[in-house]
Amino acid sequence: MASDPIEDLERASAAVLDLIAAVRPDQWAAPTPCTDWSVRDLVDHLVGSNLMFLAIFGETPMPEHGTDILGADPVAAYAASATALEAAFARPGILDEVYQGPLGDATGADRLQFRLTDLLAHGWDLSRALGIAARLPEDLAETALVFSRRQLPDGSRPGRFAEAQPVPENATAVERLVAFLGRPVSPPWSVPEGVRNGR
Repeated sequence: MASDPIEDLERASAAVLDLIAAVRPDQWAAPTPCTDWSVRDLVDHLVGSNLMFLAIFGETPMPEHGTDILGADPVAAYAASATALEAAFARPGILDEVYQGPLGDATGADRLQFRLTDLLAHGWDLSRALGIAARLPEDLAETALVFSRRQLPDGSRPGRFAEAQPVPENATAVERLVAFLGRPVSPPWSVPEGVRNGR
């Protein structure tokens, strides 16, 4: 039986929220597997992406580049943006409509899948940066991997994606997804010595 896409988004968003809520005060400046992004930068991207999708759907203005969208409470900022986006995607007919965005036209259903893929990949990034296990939905990662392979066929790698990386035979679905999107998972990325507490 097919899953409910809105429930899928809610599950992925909740898993990422759990990770953000686990960030200690001394970890916001810590590095992540995303080159040049700290933990706070990564969470800023997640909130900014939610706001960008809301703007594409006509719910809010497009967020201005360079503005502080996290404020003093990044957890609350993420939770509010995720809840608003889930409500927007649940609007009748939105999954069938075609919307213009920075990367071209796509249906609401495809935009939801883009969002799920981004959440899962960056959820893994965040879990590695924090050094904690990520409880990211494996079934959603399997679907996201199929979607990503369709969006990025062999030889098609836009600048924001590195080449696909090898994975061990016992890799999880999340690991296979992030490896396809260019993250090395074997050996696993870890916070460099000397900056484990965000220093």
